[in-house]
Amino acid sequence: MSTDTSTTTTPAIGGDRAGGAAAPTALPGRPGVPFGRTLHAELRKMVDTRAGLWMVVVMAAVAAIVLVAFVIWGPAEDASFNGLLELATLPLAMLLPVLGIMAATAEWTQRTGLVTFTLEPHRGRVVLAKALAALLLAVVVLAVAVAASALANVVGGNGEWDLTAAAGGGLVLALLLYVVQGVAFGLLFLNTPVAIVSVLVLPTVWAIATQVVSALEEVGAWLDMDRVTRPLFAGEMGSQDWAQLSTATAVWVLLPLAVGTYRVLHREVK
Repeated sequence: MSTDTSTTTTPAIGGDRAGGAAAPTALPGRPGVPFGRTLHAELRKMVDTRAGLWMVVVMAAVAAIVLVAFVIWGPAEDASFNGLLELATLPLAMLLPVLGIMAATAEWTQRTGLVTFTLEPHRGRVVLAKALAALLLAVVVLAVAVAASALANVVGGNGEWDLTAAAGGGLVLALLLYVVQGVAFGLLFLNTPVAIVSVLVLPTVWAIATQVVSALEEVGAWLDMDRVTRPLFAGEMGSQDWAQLSTATAVWVLLPLAVGTYRVLHREVK
């Protein structure tokens, strides 16, 4: 009787590396993480933490306090819907970038990067989800400000509904640009305090420099976010205004966003 001494071997998934070690790969047909789930997780993280929740509460409270104070002590002729909305959104222009920064730096300041990037290895999808989550939450905050301004106009304003479609659309676009700028600076520095100081100080220093140094005055008209967004808030954008807005946005929003995204995609997570 002959004995068959041959053995049957099961090939390793993914083939063999040099030296015979099996190279682990993802199982074929295994579904990835849906983008909607990643977006939902980023939205939840922005309000689950005490810092994120208090940031939203502070923005709503500041807008309400400004409206109440103006209705009580402000001039009645300026208490129209447009004027009240401008007052309510004035502090949001400074606070909404901080919201974007906190969304972008969460993985690096709270040391959750290993968990996040293990569950979703495609870091570009995480970056996109963070930006969209910050924009969605900003839209919610802005909607609350609009509702509060309308209520203030009915209760204590002059009852004039003078907000034009161009001014309303410009206000929304300008505030969303500030949110994306916050996300961009957060990705660029990956440190919440440094990013907050930078997004508040650097544009201000540049704006002062363009006003003090005469040689930079013409350049400032194209690279000063505060100046290029004034016609946007007013709803009076012309062709040159759009060109100046595009130039300033490219320098203060798109450039740091591109560099910051590159950093996140290539930085080692510890």
